[in-house]
Amino acid sequence: MKAGEFALILCGVLLNAFAQLLLKAGVRQIGHFDFSLGNAWPVASAMAMNLPILGGLSCYVVSVVVWILALSRVEVSIAYPMLSIGYVVNAGLAWLLFDEAVGLQRLTGIAVIIVGVVIVSRS
Repeated sequence: MKAGEFALILCGVLLNAFAQLLLKAGVRQIGHFDFSLGNAWPVASAMAMNLPILGGLSCYVVSVVVWILALSRVEVSIAYPMLSIGYVVNAGLAWLLFDEAVGLQRLTGIAVIIVGVVIVSRS
C-alpha cells in the first residue's frame, strides 16, 4: 500500500473515530433518555441543536466521502481491516476525555488489533 493510500484510509478512519467521540460528548450533554413515542420529538430536538452531535454527524458524512475515495484506490480486503485503527483511537481518547476504563484485557485486545493492522498493511 502506498503512503498516500494509507493516509486516505487513516483520514477516513480518524474522521469516523472522531464522529463517535463527538456523538458521545453530545449525548453526555443531553443525558440519559429512553426511546418512546412520547419523548421522540424532545429528544430529536435536543440532538438537532447539540453542536457535538452535529459535529459528529458532519464527521460521518465527510468520512464516507473519504472512504469512497480510499476504496477507489485500495482493495476492500486491505482497507476494511484498517477500520480497526478506530478502536485503538477511540479507546485511548475515551479514556482521556471521558475517564472510561481501559483495563489489561482491553489493552491486550488493542495490542492484538495493532499487530493485525500491521500484518494486513504489509500484505
